[in-house]
Amino acid sequence: MSAGYMFSRGVLTFGIHRQLVCRGVTLSQVRGKKRWMKTYMFLMAKKLKLEGPPPPKPRSQHPNWDYRAEVQAFSTRLHENFSLELLKTAFVNPCYVRAEQEKREELGVDSETTALVLQDNVQLRQKGAEFTERFLTDWCRASFPNLPDEGIEAVVGHLASPAVVTHTARNLGIEDLTMSAEFPIPDEVLHSTFMAVIGALQESSGAERTGFFLRDFLVTQLIGKDLFDMWTVVNPMGLLVEEMTKRNIPLPEPRLIRAAGASTVLPLYFVGLYSDKKLLAQGPGETLIGAEEEAARVALRKLYGYTENRKPFDFSPQQQPQRPLLQSASSN
Repeated sequence: MSAGYMFSRGVLTFGIHRQLVCRGVTLSQVRGKKRWMKTYMFLMAKKLKLEGPPPPKPRSQHPNWDYRAEVQAFSTRLHENFSLELLKTAFVNPCYVRAEQEKREELGVDSETTALVLQDNVQLRQKGAEFTERFLTDWCRASFPNLPDEGIEAVVGHLASPAVVTHTARNLGIEDLTMSAEFPIPDEVLHSTFMAVIGALQESSGAERTGFFLRDFLVTQLIGKDLFDMWTVVNPMGLLVEEMTKRNIPLPEPRLIRAAGASTVLPLYFVGLYSDKKLLAQGPGETLIGAEEEAARVALRKLYGYTENRKPFDFSPQQQPQRPLLQSASSN
């Protein structure tokens, strides 16, 4: 009895002491977000909607930027052996040199002091453009021997066009290193810079290595590209007749193979081209003329060897010459 009485009294004393201690503690609720945050974010969103996004800044104006290290990293990242001085020259455009010269003249400094010791990339750009066109032409002739000169010019023009070249240059990181008077960099300036990089690589590593560079980064843009998306043919049936006449093949005869929904707003016709009683090609279209032209394009792809099921391009890395093993000089 005495032990139970002492235990209950101790528990009661501890409870009273706990209540006295907790009365002096003030509990306050902590919110995950401040009350002023909602108004602040609303004002920032309204300001962004009225003023628009801030103007873009070049990468060189961001912190932690080392131009020399970035140029060296560009060469290492692409696994190419560039001459550092030639690569720096390739990124300097004439518009940048003129803009810097004008800025220095505005400060009132004499012409001798304001003279820049920078060489632009005009010579490298010309050399790179000539080499690119020559290499792409030779590559297309070797890959598509049956393609006529007009088709080869169309394919080369597509690969060397500003749209394809600037897309490749931006994905290689050339835009961040380009010295231009304007930002964002115009497509023509980025195009000329890419050609200057090609010229610098040719002078640094030779024509063979530059050809592999163009093959890996520029020719690969042909993957998934249709021939007649690059080559506009107004009269494919007339071109097919001309090509078959050169090859002494009987002329094609168009015939309606099948049709569906002829009395609806979305008809579909399939026209086949027969040569010497053999089906040469077939194509669909919403009209008979459209189906005949599509069948002619399919037949032209077969004649030129530019079909979808053609042999894939060889983009495998070049084989490095094997060095002879060092034999042991020791002999028993």
